[in-house]
Amino acid sequence: MDDQKLRKLLEKVHAEIENTQSMDANGHELLRDLETDIRGLLARSQGKQKQSELPIVERLDNTIKYFEVTHPDLTARLSELMTILNNAGI
Repeated sequence: MDDQKLRKLLEKVHAEIENTQSMDANGHELLRDLETDIRGLLARSQGKQKQSELPIVERLDNTIKYFEVTHPDLTARLSELMTILNNAGI
Protein backbone atom coordinates (compact mmCIF):
# COMPACT_ATOMS: atom_id res chain seq x y z
CA MET A 1 0.00 0.00 0.00
CA ASP A 2 1.37 3.39 -0.90
CA ASP A 3 1.69 6.31 1.50
CA GLN A 4 -1.36 8.10 0.11
CA LYS A 5 -3.66 5.12 0.69
CA LEU A 6 -2.24 4.60 4.18
CA ARG A 7 -2.75 8.28 4.95
CA LYS A 8 -6.39 8.09 3.79
CA LEU A 9 -6.99 5.05 5.98
CA LEU A 10 -5.37 6.76 8.96
CA GLU A 11 -7.59 9.79 8.38
CA LYS A 12 -10.67 7.53 8.27
CA VAL A 13 -9.63 5.85 11.52
CA HIS A 14 -9.00 9.27 13.04
CA ALA A 15 -12.49 10.45 12.01
CA GLU A 16 -14.08 7.25 13.32
CA ILE A 17 -12.37 7.76 16.69
CA GLU A 18 -13.58 11.35 16.88
CA ASN A 19 -17.17 10.26 16.12
CA THR A 20 -17.20 7.38 18.60
CA GLN A 21 -19.51 8.05 21.53
CA SER A 22 -20.94 6.26 24.54
CA MET A 23 -17.94 4.62 26.13
CA ASP A 24 -16.40 4.31 29.56
CA ALA A 25 -13.24 5.95 30.90
CA ASN A 26 -11.06 3.01 29.85
CA GLY A 27 -12.36 3.26 26.29
CA HIS A 28 -11.63 6.98 26.22
CA GLU A 29 -8.08 6.35 27.44
CA LEU A 30 -7.46 3.67 24.81
CA LEU A 31 -8.70 5.94 22.04
CA ARG A 32 -6.75 8.92 23.35
CA ASP A 33 -3.52 6.90 23.29
CA LEU A 34 -4.33 5.47 19.87
CA GLU A 35 -5.13 8.97 18.61
CA THR A 36 -1.61 10.04 19.63
CA ASP A 37 -0.17 7.07 17.74
CA ILE A 38 -2.22 7.86 14.64
CA ARG A 39 -1.12 11.48 14.65
CA GLY A 40 2.46 10.24 14.87
CA LEU A 41 1.95 7.92 11.90
CA LEU A 42 0.35 10.72 9.90
CA ALA A 43 3.29 13.00 10.68
CA ARG A 44 5.73 10.24 9.72
CA SER A 45 3.93 9.69 6.43
CA GLN A 46 4.67 13.33 5.64
CA GLY A 47 8.28 13.02 6.79
CA LYS A 48 7.72 15.30 9.77
CA GLN A 49 8.48 12.88 12.58
CA LYS A 50 10.74 9.95 13.30
CA GLN A 51 9.30 6.55 14.15
CA SER A 52 7.90 6.41 17.64
CA GLU A 53 9.10 3.89 20.16
CA LEU A 54 5.52 3.38 21.28
CA PRO A 55 4.19 -0.15 20.73
CA ILE A 56 1.44 0.97 18.35
CA VAL A 57 0.63 -2.52 17.10
CA GLU A 58 0.21 -3.79 20.64
CA ARG A 59 -1.93 -0.80 21.61
CA LEU A 60 -3.97 -1.20 18.42
CA ASP A 61 -4.57 -4.88 19.16
CA ASN A 62 -5.75 -4.08 22.70
CA THR A 63 -8.07 -1.37 21.39
CA ILE A 64 -9.57 -3.72 18.79
CA LYS A 65 -10.26 -6.34 21.44
CA TYR A 66 -11.84 -3.76 23.72
CA PHE A 67 -14.23 -2.31 21.11
CA GLU A 68 -15.00 -5.33 18.92
CA VAL A 69 -18.47 -5.92 20.37
CA THR A 70 -19.61 -2.40 21.18
CA HIS A 71 -18.23 -0.44 18.19
CA PRO A 72 -18.05 -2.70 15.11
CA ASP A 73 -17.39 0.09 12.57
CA LEU A 74 -14.45 1.39 14.55
CA THR A 75 -13.18 -2.15 15.02
CA ALA A 76 -13.33 -2.81 11.26
CA ARG A 77 -11.22 0.28 10.52
CA LEU A 78 -8.74 -0.57 13.26
CA SER A 79 -8.45 -4.14 12.01
CA GLU A 80 -7.73 -2.89 8.50
CA LEU A 81 -5.05 -0.59 9.90
CA MET A 82 -3.55 -3.47 11.90
CA THR A 83 -3.29 -5.61 8.77
CA ILE A 84 -1.59 -2.84 6.84
CA LEU A 85 0.90 -2.13 9.63
CA ASN A 86 1.71 -5.83 9.98
CA ASN A 87 2.24 -6.15 6.22
CA ALA A 88 4.52 -3.12 6.32
CA GLY A 89 6.58 -4.66 9.09
CA ILE A 90 5.65 -2.08 11.71
